[in-house]
Amino acid sequence: MGRRATGIADTNANEQRRRDGSAWMSGKPFGLPPLPMLRRARYGLCVVAAFSAMINLLILVSPLYMLQVYDRVLTSFRVETLLYLSLIAVISIMTLGVFDVLRGVAVSRLGRWWDETVRPALFAAALSRAQRHGPQVGAVLNDLQTVRGFVGSANIMPFFDAPWTPLFLGLIFLLHPVLGMLAVASGLTLLALAVIGDRLARAAQKGVAAEVAASNAFCTAALRNADVVYAMGMGTTVSRLYQNRQHKLNVAGAAGGERSAIITGVSRTIRIGVQIAVLGLGAWLVLNRELTGGGMIAASIILGRALAPIEQGMGSWRAFIAAREAQGRISALMRDEPHDAPDPVALPAPTGQLTVENLTMVFPGQDKPVLRRVTFRLDAGQVLAVIGPSAAGKSALCRLMVGTWRPTGGHIRLDDAELGAWREADRAKYIGYLPQAIELFGGTVRQNIARLGHAEDSAIIAAAQMAGCHETILRLPRGYDTEIGEGGCYLSGGQRQRIALARGLFGDPRLIVLDEPNANLDQDGEAALLAAIAKVRNAGATVVLVNHRHTMMQAVDKIAILRDGILENFGARDSVLAQMQAASQKHIKLVEPQHG
Repeated sequence: MGRRATGIADTNANEQRRRDGSAWMSGKPFGLPPLPMLRRARYGLCVVAAFSAMINLLILVSPLYMLQVYDRVLTSFRVETLLYLSLIAVISIMTLGVFDVLRGVAVSRLGRWWDETVRPALFAAALSRAQRHGPQVGAVLNDLQTVRGFVGSANIMPFFDAPWTPLFLGLIFLLHPVLGMLAVASGLTLLALAVIGDRLARAAQKGVAAEVAASNAFCTAALRNADVVYAMGMGTTVSRLYQNRQHKLNVAGAAGGERSAIITGVSRTIRIGVQIAVLGLGAWLVLNRELTGGGMIAASIILGRALAPIEQGMGSWRAFIAAREAQGRISALMRDEPHDAPDPVALPAPTGQLTVENLTMVFPGQDKPVLRRVTFRLDAGQVLAVIGPSAAGKSALCRLMVGTWRPTGGHIRLDDAELGAWREADRAKYIGYLPQAIELFGGTVRQNIARLGHAEDSAIIAAAQMAGCHETILRLPRGYDTEIGEGGCYLSGGQRQRIALARGLFGDPRLIVLDEPNANLDQDGEAALLAAIAKVRNAGATVVLVNHRHTMMQAVDKIAILRDGILENFGARDSVLAQMQAASQKHIKLVEPQHG
């Protein structure tokens, strides 16, 4: 019964993730997810809209107060009327302040909700895309911050106030049609300026985000390789290149800022001029006994409120354009990532049998395959060495075997099940991986070996002992709780390699893929690596390692030779080595000088 309940809960959770993921295909404004998440978003938006309605209605207290004071109090000389009107005005203004605070809080919480709702799915999509296109896609997380900065700030307020502009214009018409026509004409003029500003802002912002991301990536790479930059005398060149990139961005940003400043200045001038014109025209109407003095003052105040959302919107237009562009990139990323596939059926633990059939890999936009119809099979407990020249496709084969890349054609099966048929969590548990480029996370040794998760101390120590680095870790200042710095910068290359190997062996995986595992190891480290391979093989795990050193060949059962993405040879170790030696001797004889 408990197992059935767990299965139902998993199914419901998967369905929930599917619905939330497919939300990005809906094309809703700002990418707000549909049901049930859209209901929550609509609730927040409705709350903000309700507060905006109360605020805009209470804004009328000021012109109505002026109207009554000028047209009733000053003509009747009734002090009690002035006191009652003032008391009502004070209470209304205090209520207005409360609603204004509540609206600000609601907008702030809406921005936080937005971030917390979108960020997990966006990070998962960015992580998935980074496997195939590199970490540059991580800049999309900055786009989310841009969108949140707009949605959760005062920049969004004019969009809630703007729908009330027709009401205010209508009230001005009620005071006098001539004043209403002047107000409408000024509103249309400011709206036209807003449209022009939108087009100018789009032109200025076009391509800027991509350039910013490229400049940040260049700066990050330079800082990460600071030792190389200064050791090779590249500091001046790198600084000049970075300054050139930033100069282009500054020029583009200045152009956009200047255009925005012009539009904002013109709109403010028009608004102030129109308010003066309303007072002047109102005074003329008062002299002609077509309008009261209170109506003149009220029309000026109402007009200022009617035009305020347009002017404020123009002031926050750059933020809106940046948020819209950022949301477009977020939506594009989420649309390209599959979200509606349910989790596969949970499969039993594999023995480690690996089957590769007609494996082909072609990078997007490239014509030449990295791998071409590679086929081989390993039984559980066998060790395979993959050798070949540079750019032969060895690292690509490793990434395909651990599931970080998806093949263009062919199949990779673990115990006869396609890699994609395994649940992601199970696949990660049954596969160990040591990449060629070692990357550790900032934190402790314990956290890195445990793959940033929670694990028993015995499991962490067992992985370290399997990798032969337990004693090395104990010699660190705080043992397993030693902080290793960002990327493991406090460790030597060999220490990083061995801790990364322990991470790959953590959890008793059934398939272990090691890409150049002895690249940074000394003689003792290599001996520990050989011992680790022997232990996992005896435990029944299958091992695939990329290697060129003859000392490692004693640990392997089979050898695969890759050249230009083609599997030239595959077979038992002794047989392949004998063929390689025979081919080498034949080549020597062919190039020996002939003596006549």
